[in-house]
Amino acid sequence: MSTMTATYQEDAAVQKKRWIILIVLNLFTFMSTLDGSIVNIALPVLVKQLHLPVAKVEWVTTGYLMAICSAVLFFGKLGDIAGKIRIFKIGTIIFVVGSLLCGLSASLPLLIASRVVQAIGASMTMANSQGIVTDIFPATERGKALGLIGTFVSLGSIAGPSLGGIIVSSLGWEYIFWVNVPIGLIAIVLGWKVLPKDLIRVKAKIDLPGSLLFAIFIVALFAGLLLGQQLGYGDSRIISALAAAAAAFMVFLIVELRRSQPLLQLSLFKNPLFSLSILCGFLVFVANFCFNIIAPFYAQNMLNLSPFYAGFLLMLFPISMVIVAPLSGALSDKIGSEFLTFAGLIVMVIAQFGLARLHDGSAVALVGVWIAMLGIGSGLFQSPNNSLVMSTVPRTQLGSAGSVNSLVRNVGMVVGITIATSILFNVMSSKAGYRVTDLIPGRPDVFLSGMHVVFMTSSAICLVSALLTGWRMISIKRAKKAKRAAA
Repeated sequence: MSTMTATYQEDAAVQKKRWIILIVLNLFTFMSTLDGSIVNIALPVLVKQLHLPVAKVEWVTTGYLMAICSAVLFFGKLGDIAGKIRIFKIGTIIFVVGSLLCGLSASLPLLIASRVVQAIGASMTMANSQGIVTDIFPATERGKALGLIGTFVSLGSIAGPSLGGIIVSSLGWEYIFWVNVPIGLIAIVLGWKVLPKDLIRVKAKIDLPGSLLFAIFIVALFAGLLLGQQLGYGDSRIISALAAAAAAFMVFLIVELRRSQPLLQLSLFKNPLFSLSILCGFLVFVANFCFNIIAPFYAQNMLNLSPFYAGFLLMLFPISMVIVAPLSGALSDKIGSEFLTFAGLIVMVIAQFGLARLHDGSAVALVGVWIAMLGIGSGLFQSPNNSLVMSTVPRTQLGSAGSVNSLVRNVGMVVGITIATSILFNVMSSKAGYRVTDLIPGRPDVFLSGMHVVFMTSSAICLVSALLTGWRMISIKRAKKAKRAAA
């Protein structure tokens, strides 16, 4: 049962402020992306300064994503019950506190713990921002508004590599987290001023068994996948962790099907358009994070660029996305989303294939062309796909749908990192003739052979997504023709 007094579309005061509200929501989208991209550019520096192998420093990124994945469904459901705007506001404060603690961390365990605090705040904002946008904006502007979310994601990525490179070079890695604090405080003050009160709440109970089972599934799965790279997947502890993840997921599905008010509305997946859009979104994030985790090491260790210049090269991805995402979102409001998502994926397949052919003597300009093409493809795909996902669900489930979309995005990131590093280390190990979990000084050929296989894999992942999207586009066209013929 839900309580609704009116809609935000009928409230003239909210409609006047809707674009300012979108900016406030997106400042935190910007913040969490800024944080992720700043950390990626700093990973090679953390490896050197903390004297740790690549496999251990990965936990600074994956610990954050793991915590988001564990909590995002819970906060999406809590947003539907307690109010999406209220949960979003609390999340903003927790995220800023977590950022402050990250910069104060003197060891890797403390840094990872602080990243978990930060992730809880990030998951509260991520789970509810898309639902708030879909609630406030009329259908005629929804694609444009969700396209602007893509723009703010890109703006965070743009500021991340360049700011990260400059800050790490001049001040030290701690300051990459402290950048979030002043931006976060401005966003919090603005948010409390312009965000309206919640109108839509669902009268339901929190599904604690479902929440706990899902968290166990995520932690066991990701711990098994990530530690498997270091210990080998034949290790009994890794097999136990992955078996526990499979068991927790099966029990989670049984519990959810039996509960009247589940954590995850499995009925959402009965809609084939929703399910296919979610699957394609997942595959794109897997492919993009294969690039995100490998590219900083290629730029700094193979092309011998400083963190500062590597940051500027990697900026071409989000700059391209910034230009294309809002145009693609606005265009999807007019011509529909199917063709745009398909075109974006084809561009991404070509770009990933181009990246797979790079070597240590490649011209920086050529590297830049492939990175920019990847950004253009992502920009074409993301906004229309987000619009498809959010337009297929009822208003009372927008928090749940938004949190599923964010969950899929973040699971895709972790799976992408895991696939990329697993392939990289396995290919490097077979080429070197012994087990490798780090870069080998003086052997660029070993890293490059692993990198080539990673990018061929991510190109194949994008191709699968493109084929699915092409099939969806043809099916929708046939259905429309059949309707017209019947009429």
